[in-house]
Amino acid sequence: MTRPWLTIIGMGEDGPEGLTDASRQALAQARLVFGGARHLALAKIGDRGRPWPVPFDISQVLACKPDPVVVLASGDPFWFGVGGTLTAHLAPEEWQVFPAAGCFSLAAARLGWRLETTRCMGLHAAEFARLRPFLARKCRILATLRDGATPARLADWLVTQGMGRMELAVLERLGGPSERIRWTRADRFDLTDIQAPVAVALRGDHLPRGEGLPNAPGRPDEYFTQDGQITRAPIRAISLAALAPRPGELLWDIGGGSGAISVEWALAGGRAICIEPREDRTDNIRQNIASFGLCDAINCLQGAAPAALEGLPEPDAVFVGGGASAALLDMLWGLMPAGARLVCNAVTLETEALLIAHHADLGGDLTRIQLSAVAPLGRMRGWQTARAVTQWSVTR
Repeated sequence: MTRPWLTIIGMGEDGPEGLTDASRQALAQARLVFGGARHLALAKIGDRGRPWPVPFDISQVLACKPDPVVVLASGDPFWFGVGGTLTAHLAPEEWQVFPAAGCFSLAAARLGWRLETTRCMGLHAAEFARLRPFLARKCRILATLRDGATPARLADWLVTQGMGRMELAVLERLGGPSERIRWTRADRFDLTDIQAPVAVALRGDHLPRGEGLPNAPGRPDEYFTQDGQITRAPIRAISLAALAPRPGELLWDIGGGSGAISVEWALAGGRAICIEPREDRTDNIRQNIASFGLCDAINCLQGAAPAALEGLPEPDAVFVGGGASAALLDMLWGLMPAGARLVCNAVTLETEALLIAHHADLGGDLTRIQLSAVAPLGRMRGWQTARAVTQWSVTR
């Protein structure tokens, strides 16, 4: 078997002393060693060291093939590290890896937390809003941060989210001689001289009951930036149930409005392309994507179907919240792969008639949704009936 030309080595804050014999041997035999400036200094590489370029780029490593090369990474290179980025471009026989305990394992070991019940996140190159779906009473979150100034900014952001009582542990240089762990609270944050590499642990034990986002679709309308063009929370919950999101699946959300359907789909673990013709509403959609921390999960496109559908990847589900036409539904039926789900909501008689006709031809489920809510009626109360929604859902 051919010896791999690339070796990826996980290194902790204890430097070469914490490496295995195999890691040390690979380091000694490497023609070049790539890594962050901190890693290269810890390993005392000298002239063979090559710091990562800015902006980050792995092409210099790949260009070295077949010469023996080492890449130094922090801890476990496949926990938000460079390992997956590199190996995606290589055959299995081209690389080998010697991981070390990563910051999440070290943090859990210091705090006594179960990793399987702790949310682990890499925020060194991401917005704090990524945390929002997971902030709740009793939460346990571990997150890597960019630098020593970031924990204070995170604390400020938590306060703006109403999470001032969130407890934070700032974890500095775990695994090395300068390791330090300090606890504080978001609204009382006053820690200084924080040394990178740094991570934080968030503990929500003292948050009030009911804090954080609900974990089921049909989240309150007021959570979304919108101009009134939104699939209302109860209808949204029913629509998401019909769409049946699964992790990693792709949704086409046609006529996005506020993007609430796409947001709820992505919070369930999927990806979405949200299509909206009006510029002002695409601005609202993008605000919602950002505020829910879903920039990597939802792509907002300004345009109108069917033209906006050209060249899009195949969907696992399609939602049409308004503006359906016979031509659009026929086109969607031709574009959707076998097993994809289509859900279409109608509030006008004309669109309802269209859905009734397509249900007769193609089957599926046809549901009429009628909701009423209590509202003031003079000095008393009465039921106020909302406009009925007809929903057609079908699997291709």
